[in-house]
Amino acid sequence: MIATALFTLGIVAAVFLIVPPAEGLGNLVRIIYFHVPTAWLSVIAFFTSAYFAARYLRRLEPSDDESSARAVKIGFVCVLLSTVSGAIFSKLTWGAYWNWDPRQTTIFVLILIYGAYLTLRAAVNDRRTRAKVSAVYSLLSVLTVPFLVFILPRMYFSLHPTPLINSSGSIDMDRTMLAVLLAALADATLIFYRLMRR
Repeated sequence: MIATALFTLGIVAAVFLIVPPAEGLGNLVRIIYFHVPTAWLSVIAFFTSAYFAARYLRRLEPSDDESSARAVKIGFVCVLLSTVSGAIFSKLTWGAYWNWDPRQTTIFVLILIYGAYLTLRAAVNDRRTRAKVSAVYSLLSVLTVPFLVFILPRMYFSLHPTPLINSSGSIDMDRTMLAVLLAALADATLIFYRLMRR
C-alpha cells in the first residue's frame, strides 16, 4: 500500500514538474492525467464486474457477487470522476461544461446504465435474488461498454481531442507525456487491484 501511494505521488509530481505544456492546450493538458486513467479504470471495473457476475452464476458463491458489486461501485465512481474532469476540460477549451458532444452523450448513457444497476441492487431485499438479478444485469450491461466507449463516439464528429491511438493507428504524443500517461494508467490499474482486494 505504501509503495502504491509513493508511486501515485511520483506520478502527480511528474505531471506538474516534468510534463511539458501541449501545443494548443498549454497546461490544460495536465487534466488528461486524471481524466484518462479514471476513464480507463471504469472500463476495467465494468468488465471485472461482468467476470465475477459470470462466476457467480456458475458457482453461486456470495463472494463473487460481492466482488462484482464492488467493481461496479468503483467503476461508477470512476466514470463520474472522468465525466467531471472532462466537463472541466470542456469548459476551459470549448467554453461550456456540457454540449452533448458524442463522447459526452455516450458516457452519460453509461452513467445511467450503471446507476440503474446500483438502484436495482438497493431495491431487491433478498440476497440470493439480488445477486442473480445483479449478475444478469452486469453481463448484459457490459455488452454496451465497447460500443459506448470505443465505437459510437468515433462514428460521429467530436470536439474531443484525438485519443492516445489516433485513427491512423499511430501514437502522436510527446515521449515524456506518453511515458507519464502510461505510468498513470498502470498506477490506476494498481489502485483498482488494491481496492478490489480490500
